[in-house]
Amino acid sequence: MSIKRSRTGMFTERSKMRHILISLLLGLLPSLLSAGGVEIIDANATASGHGRYHIQVTLRHTDSGWEHYANAWRVLAPDGSILGERRLLHPHVDEQPFTRGLTIAIPDEITEVEIEAQDSRHGTGKQRFRIRLHR
Repeated sequence: MSIKRSRTGMFTERSKMRHILISLLLGLLPSLLSAGGVEIIDANATASGHGRYHIQVTLRHTDSGWEHYANAWRVLAPDGSILGERRLLHPHVDEQPFTRGLTIAIPDEITEVEIEAQDSRHGTGKQRFRIRLHR
């Protein structure tokens, strides 16, 4: 990209504004690309006996109503298989962030799990949250 200069060597007002606008857009690009996705704020697992764990997950999402809301999170084994899923059946517009739980059986050989979340518009997010299990 070339920046136009006047005969005096100064940037023209129009080219200055264009340069500023492009710089701002490039700076905002990462946040614009992730806008609307679900953010996993926290997660923990509490052993409840007999190989079962109560998983608590805290999510933040810009729920706007039934058209766009955080609608599920999953507990994944190290190999990526789904150990459990918590469906979120309604938007949480006025409750952000929010925490929900799920109790599942986890095989003894698994020492850590990952949480992933999704929303109704963008699907499964790229963020994963790892939890080490204490037996």
